[in-house]
Amino acid sequence: MEASIRPGELGGPSLAAAPPRVLVVDDEPGLRRALSRLLQAHGISAKTADDGAMAIDILAEESFDVVLVDLMMPRVGGLEVLAHVRERHQGTQVILMTAFGDVETAVQAVRAGAHHFLTKPFRSNDEVVLAVAKAAEHRRLVDHAVMLERRLEQMQKFGGLIGNSPKMQEVYRLALGVATTASTVLILGESGTGKELTARAIHQHSARSGKAFVPVNCSAIPVDLVESELFGHVKGAFTGATTSRPGLFEVADGGTLFLDEVGDLPPLAQVKLLRALQEAEIKRVGSNETKTVDVRVIAATNVDLKTRITEGRFREDLYYRLNVVAIVLPSLRERPEDIPLLAQHFVQKYAERANRPIRGISPPALELLTVQHWQGNVRELENAIEHAVVFCAGESIEPKDLPPDTEQLKPATPRSNGTAVAGSAVAGAALAELPFPVAKAKALTAFETAYFQNVLDRAQGNVSEAARLSGLDRSNFRRAARRAGVKMRDES
Repeated sequence: MEASIRPGELGGPSLAAAPPRVLVVDDEPGLRRALSRLLQAHGISAKTADDGAMAIDILAEESFDVVLVDLMMPRVGGLEVLAHVRERHQGTQVILMTAFGDVETAVQAVRAGAHHFLTKPFRSNDEVVLAVAKAAEHRRLVDHAVMLERRLEQMQKFGGLIGNSPKMQEVYRLALGVATTASTVLILGESGTGKELTARAIHQHSARSGKAFVPVNCSAIPVDLVESELFGHVKGAFTGATTSRPGLFEVADGGTLFLDEVGDLPPLAQVKLLRALQEAEIKRVGSNETKTVDVRVIAATNVDLKTRITEGRFREDLYYRLNVVAIVLPSLRERPEDIPLLAQHFVQKYAERANRPIRGISPPALELLTVQHWQGNVRELENAIEHAVVFCAGESIEPKDLPPDTEQLKPATPRSNGTAVAGSAVAGAALAELPFPVAKAKALTAFETAYFQNVLDRAQGNVSEAARLSGLDRSNFRRAARRAGVKMRDES
């Protein structure tokens, strides 16, 4: 077997820092040693076992990403090892090695849960290395998806708001703190950042959770109908008012009224809203009677209300009445570390809706997602994932599945140290001129270099903080960053 992929060229098959661990099981000593040397030359940690029985004993003591096992061996063969791994070591991938005449058996084994099979003699070193790398990548992709699923389960209790970043932790802290009070809340943030989800979360964690949550988009109501919509009207109050009708304040009595885009309310409606907040009572259009209401108001806007006050378009006294507690939602550009969690959530949502067996997102596709500007924030990311689920043909989303204009979106600004953004390498046409394995290796290497450098920059060179942000322990982070060629402050 002659290698055409140079040692180390594969970089790492996934986002994980540690090299893949492979258990090579074959009763031929020469082949066993050759496979071990080949894998280690490409940065893959390999251990060997003489037969299936020995492999089962080793698996009881150590964990592996992949088991590369011969189908036909004395005592315990490859099928028995496969069955053992499926039962006791879920997640570990099995690749069977088989002579040409046993291909039918190997195909049945794949249907029973083996990741892949290779026929002897192997066509090349590339075939073996790439099969192992792909299996390890699949293992880590599944592990990553399971980890994200567990985090998502923990977050479902917060009304669908998703994110582990420090900025989102501050949002959770403020929202939970104000939920148990009766104070009005003003939620600020760009379109698509989750203002209504935040309002719902506050309502769900309040004493009013058993009552109605009534959302209304103030900018979507015709100007001449705003007062009637909010406060109701009596029969004959205006042309077309053939019956009396309660407003949204009455509908939300005892619960929460969410006023989205409150900055678009016309002046007269602002006056009446201020009175409703101050006096806890409303008056229907065309009526002289007042009605007491018990409503908690949460307002939201994506415009600068202070500027509108200066322009005379928004009442200052209403602003201060609404702005008892302000919660500022960060844009997705300010919390890129939350993109994997959000993307996985949307993959689950739309894969289940479409009844597709999609488990997650490939590392190149995920890197491409993390370097976008996302002007439409979470809503735009959700649309991109929904599109990808529709066009995904496998069990993980690839760059080609994303919307056609994804790669043309302006990438995040490179760091001042000149480190290239990995997304540009992934999307670069130059890679198309290389063989797929080499192009993939170069793209992944570029990603790892950019990723660890950017995380260190965000942590201002603090390795412990950078490790925390990346979700790795400190030693694994240092080892991975060093392998990616990134110097840490104490090494420069």
